[in-house]
Amino acid sequence: MQNRLFTYCFIVVLALAFINCANRGNIGGGEKDITPPKIIKTTPENFSTNFNATEIRIYFDEYIKLKDLSKQLIVSPPMTYTPEITPLGTASKYIQIKILDTLQTNTTYALNFGNSIVDNNEENPYPYYRYVFSTGSYIDSLTVKGSVKDALSRKVDAFISVNLYEKDSTYTDSVVYKQAPKYVTNTLDSITEFKIENLKAGTYKLVAIKDENSNTKFDQKSDKIGFYEDFITVPDTSAFYEIALFKEKLNFKVQKPRLVSGEKIAFGFEGDDYKNMEIEILSDVPADYQYTIVKDQKTDSLNYFYKPKLEVDSLLFKVKYKTVLDTFSVRIKDNKRDSLLIKTSPDNFLGFYDTLKISANIPIKSFDATQMRIMNKDSVDVAFTTKLDTLQNTIKVLFDRKEDNQYKLQLLPNTVTDFFSTVNDTLNYTIRTPKEDNFGNVRVNLKNAIYPLIVQLVTDKGEVKYEAYTTKPEPIDIFFVLPGKYYVRVIFDTNKNKVYDSGIFLKAQQSERVSYSKKQIEVRIGWDLIEEFILK
Repeated sequence: MQNRLFTYCFIVVLALAFINCANRGNIGGGEKDITPPKIIKTTPENFSTNFNATEIRIYFDEYIKLKDLSKQLIVSPPMTYTPEITPLGTASKYIQIKILDTLQTNTTYALNFGNSIVDNNEENPYPYYRYVFSTGSYIDSLTVKGSVKDALSRKVDAFISVNLYEKDSTYTDSVVYKQAPKYVTNTLDSITEFKIENLKAGTYKLVAIKDENSNTKFDQKSDKIGFYEDFITVPDTSAFYEIALFKEKLNFKVQKPRLVSGEKIAFGFEGDDYKNMEIEILSDVPADYQYTIVKDQKTDSLNYFYKPKLEVDSLLFKVKYKTVLDTFSVRIKDNKRDSLLIKTSPDNFLGFYDTLKISANIPIKSFDATQMRIMNKDSVDVAFTTKLDTLQNTIKVLFDRKEDNQYKLQLLPNTVTDFFSTVNDTLNYTIRTPKEDNFGNVRVNLKNAIYPLIVQLVTDKGEVKYEAYTTKPEPIDIFFVLPGKYYVRVIFDTNKNKVYDSGIFLKAQQSERVSYSKKQIEVRIGWDLIEEFILK
């Protein structure tokens, strides 16, 4: 009996000891796999000549998968029909490439996979794999190198296509809109430098495109573009080309107009030169017909208001922009006319650099300033002046405002009369001004400057918060700056129009030069910050 009890106790103690030891830690899975997959065979072999196969297979030593292939894969020269590549979404020990296009004779092709080939478990990439072959007897081996930057922004977009267009008897600058390039590469997701390999000797146009639609062509509406000014000659072993990418201003284009409410027709447009757009009605209208045109405050449209109401099915218009002439028919319905709405901007807080504006959704026919009052927080009347901008349909209100104050803006009845002779009721708005002690001041001293210049304080995202213009050597003082971190950005205003101008590819015009401070400046409450900016 004692032996049995001893044996039982021994087993219990042993079990408890085992459990205690087991709870002290977990069984590890070993070191993390950081080894990329390896290629063990390709058929046909990489860098094959006299290539005539329709299928390629690349075999690996472990299971792999393809990640972000649509972004990473670059075929150079581009093929009319993109090769069919598998597997997609599943793991495999080989990649299969089916060529669907008729290949050009005596041409070197390269399939650049970027970092899209990864192992199945840890997604370790096989970096920058290239499969190269030639339909001729040799592999072209020349190279073009360079880097891409953004003309305006500090940060460069990922996956910039860098293209070479061969200068032959058919070349025109419009080739970027119509045809795929002769050779292409991209900058991938974190690298701004590029290298186009396996080129043949020749003369080329070097163009970079942020190809948003992945169609190997330049779409002005969606893409950024950059270019090297002159044609380049290959080979040139010492050349390193720098390209600045910019977003072109859209070419002006009028869109089909439409009735949006009673006696209101919206003429949409692309571009920003709407001030040169002329609208003329061609339909027969009564003798008392009147119209007026204002810019829509939210959309790229000119709003055409007319009176009286017409009992017609449609109206015919002629729209002219410089030498371009279009005619449009607008179907007319019995839509309800908009009611008059008046608002202020800013609506309740007026910063030191803000201008108070009064706007309406119906064209303002007249504004009676004698029916308007501005009073400070002590109910004392404040003198003001007003100016009506008929195209923008806004009234600028200028007055001597003080810091840390509250103002009451009152519009008595009949202050505003709109196009349809509707007038306002009594309207009251309350507006506050900030306290000076809540801000800092910045002085920028420029070195090596070429004037005139636009000097800006911008956020890390490139948002312009403060701006000054200078035409001569002098300190740039920017007062009442909100506390925070900013970059100093300087724009060389070459054409002296006081705005930044981006490039135009077809005119071989580069963007205006832009320089950023190397580091951010930090503005603090109540501090006067002096920043020296040496321009290169």
